[in-house]
Order: sequence, then structure tokens, then C-alpha cells
Amino acid sequence: MWYKKSISKLISEAEQSGEGTLKRTLSSSGLVALGIGAIVGAGLFSLTGIAAADHAGPAVVLSFVIAAIGCAFAGLCYAEFASMIPVAGSAYTYSYATMGEFMAWIIGWDLVLEYALASATVAVSWAQYVNELLTQIGYPLPPHLLAGPWEGGVINLPAIVIVCLLSLLLMRGTQESSLVNNILVILKVSVVLLFIVLGWGFIDPANHTPFIPVNEGEQLLKEGKIGVFDFFNEGYFGHYGISGVLRAAGVVFFAFIGFDAVSTAAQEAVNPKKGMPIGIIGSLIICTILYVLFSHVMTGLAPYTAFSGDAKPVATAFERTGYHFLNTAMIVTIIAGYTSVILVMLLGQSRVFYSMSKDGLLPKMFSTLSKRQTPWKTNLVFMVFVSLFAGFVPVSDLGHMVSIGTLFAFSLVCIGVLVLRKTDPHANRPFRTPWVPLIPVLGILVCVLMMASLPIESWERLGIWMAIGVVIYFLYGHKHSLLRKEREAEKKQSQND
Repeated sequence: MWYKKSISKLISEAEQSGEGTLKRTLSSSGLVALGIGAIVGAGLFSLTGIAAADHAGPAVVLSFVIAAIGCAFAGLCYAEFASMIPVAGSAYTYSYATMGEFMAWIIGWDLVLEYALASATVAVSWAQYVNELLTQIGYPLPPHLLAGPWEGGVINLPAIVIVCLLSLLLMRGTQESSLVNNILVILKVSVVLLFIVLGWGFIDPANHTPFIPVNEGEQLLKEGKIGVFDFFNEGYFGHYGISGVLRAAGVVFFAFIGFDAVSTAAQEAVNPKKGMPIGIIGSLIICTILYVLFSHVMTGLAPYTAFSGDAKPVATAFERTGYHFLNTAMIVTIIAGYTSVILVMLLGQSRVFYSMSKDGLLPKMFSTLSKRQTPWKTNLVFMVFVSLFAGFVPVSDLGHMVSIGTLFAFSLVCIGVLVLRKTDPHANRPFRTPWVPLIPVLGILVCVLMMASLPIESWERLGIWMAIGVVIYFLYGHKHSLLRKEREAEKKQSQND
């Protein structure tokens, strides 16, 4: 259970080429685009309005900066691992090298849930926006084709279609998938920049005043009229003021989730030691700049109170300009954003399963590669699983599952950096996380605090999924582990000698 895979063994596996290995086709720019593709989704267009209206007001720009800093702690740890262990599998592989096989299985099983469920939930939202676009041009889909039987419909057909199409694209090849992702990223970033540039001229400074709305409880606390317990107990925390900025940071944090998917493609990077840190940190920096500028313009076009309970805050903001045509363009951008997120999540999931199968913890079929050097059987299995989930199961209330799974992975990667700096301090690290142990410890604290803020139902569902994973590990994975067989053979040989 606790056997660890040596760094040298992982690197030798990564350096193999030819039949049976993943093809190295992703450049540094392709990896950055992969990160942007996973990060910039509809979270930017929906969470900004919620965070501004309910918590931070115009100071939501500060919330994005705080959330980015928190995310960067984990990002820097990912970058160190991805550069020194350029193998598919992301946090699964890193855990195998630092905490042993059982913890690697746990995190791998967790990542499967994260990526598969994220693909399904985003596909459902993708379907809603596609129908909205079709409605604008006069061809709406019937309601029974937009929801599963538990939601009063028959099937969510568009959600199934997009999952199947993107899975087939991934089966065709990583290079082709990367090209499509690059096009989608260019499209959505272009429209976001267009929104910023055109909207900037219509910003009303009055909408940014006060920049941080007054929190009555903070005022009373400063004056000594209430105590700290009263401040929290009476619901003052998080409703504007400094505490509101912090609460909003927790809300928008999830708009950054996705950069970890870059590390799942490490074995397909042309120059992983250089490209992986650039892909992870570069995509985080670019997305942070876009988020800050976007939220500044959005809260400048309309009063933050106008976004309260608004499902389409971007449209509300842009009504204050003369460029109404961009409302349709924004819908197209959101669709493109969702598409690239689904694509990268499906890619990440298949690479985790590929790595687990290569280690013997899952059946060999999941690491079988096609002539185009893609794990097509894994793509096929999850095309069926994810599309059925998206088409028939109500997944709208399971979004927190994606968040808790991601934060759990972030935490283990930060722990892994601390462990490996202690157990193997002289290992070659092309990229080193600065200020260790401070950065990993801060990363762990941020992730744990975010996890603690999630509903208890998320913890219960995660526990059930993990219990299923533990059963599968002991029934199959432990018995078929290639590393266990190697170590036991070595022990037997030494005993014979």
C-alpha cells in the first residue's frame, strides 16, 4: 500500500517514445492555451455579478486578486512537480512519488470524479446557452430535449451531443484537440477583450463609489458597540466591507479552478521541464489580468446592486452601452468557453486513467493507445459514462463536488512538495517553488478553508465515492499493482541470494 515510485523511474517512463507511449505535441503556448481553455469558462460571466452584488461591490476586483494569489500557492507547487516529473496523471503521479500507492489511488480516484463530473455539469449548462442562441434565431429546442426525466423532460440531447463530439475529437489526437482548443480560446479571449475595450468608454465613475461598500457591522465593531461574536452571529460577515471582499474571494476562487488540468498533459509536452511551469503559471497570470479588467468594466457600466439575483449580469451591464450586438457575441463566447472547458476536462480525466492503468491499478484496456497515440478506450468509456450522466441525471446541485475534489487535489500536491523537499532534497528541480515551506503551507491553509466552507452534502458524497474507490483498490488495484510485484520480486530475489 505504501510503496513509492522513485523519481528516476517516473522520469525514465516519461522519456520513453514510440508505440505504446503518448505523443509529445504540445508547445509552451499550447499548454498556456490549454490552461486558459480550462479556466475561462462561464464562471467569469456569472460569478462576477454574484460576488459584486452580494459581497464586495466594485471591490470584486480585489477579490479576484486575492483568489488568484490563493490559487497561485497551489499553482507554484504544481509547477515544481510538473517540471521534475513530466508524466501524465497530475496529482496522482505526484502522490505516488511522495506518499505511496494508496494515497496515489485515492487522489487518482478523486480526480476521475472531478473531471468526469465537471464535464457533465458544464455540458448541461452548455446545452442551455446553445438553446438560448437557437431561440434568438428562431429555432428553439423543445423543453423535453433539454432536461432528463428527473427534471420533467426526456433527455438532455445537446449535452450528450457535445460530450460525444469532443470525446471523438480527443480520440482523433491531442494535436487536433489542441488546435480546436486554441481556436476556442482565441474566440473567447477576443470577445472578453472586446467587452473590456468597448465598455471602458462607458464606465460611470459613480458606479465605483464607494469602491468598498460600507459594512454596518464592521463600523459597529470598530466603535465597540458589538463584539466579534455578534459580528459573525448576526450575519454581518461577508456582506460588504473588508469581510465582503474576503467572502467574494471565496466565491470567485472557483472561477480559477482548471489550471491543474494542464499538468495531466505533461507527458505530451514537447519540452515539459520548461513548458509546464510556463503553462500553469502563465495561464493563471493571463486569466487574472482578464478577470480584474473584466470585473472593473462590468461594475463600472452598472451599479453593483443591479446584479442582485441576475442570471445574466453581463447583458445587464452591456445594456448601458450602444453595442447591443455584443449580447449575442457574449452568448457565443460563453458557449466557446464551456466547450473548451469540457474538452480539457475530458482530456485530463483520460490521462489520469491512462496513468493508473499503466501502473496496473486499473485494467490494461485503459492504457491501450490507438495508432494516433491516444487512450481511445478510456475516451470511449467515459464518452458513454459522462454523456449518460449529462443527458439523464440532474447534476446542477453537484457543482460543489467538483470544487471539493479539486481542492483536495490541490492540498495533496502542496503536501507533496513539503514531503519531497525533505525526503529527496537534491533531486533535479528545473522549476523550484519559492519560499518553501511558506508557499505550500499557505496553499494547504487556503484549500482547507475553502473546503470547510462547502456544504456537508459535498463531504458526504465525496466520502461515498472514496469508499467505492477503496473497495476497488483492494479488490483489483492492490493485487495487480506492477510496483508491488516488482518490489516483492526484488525481496524474494534478495532472500534467495
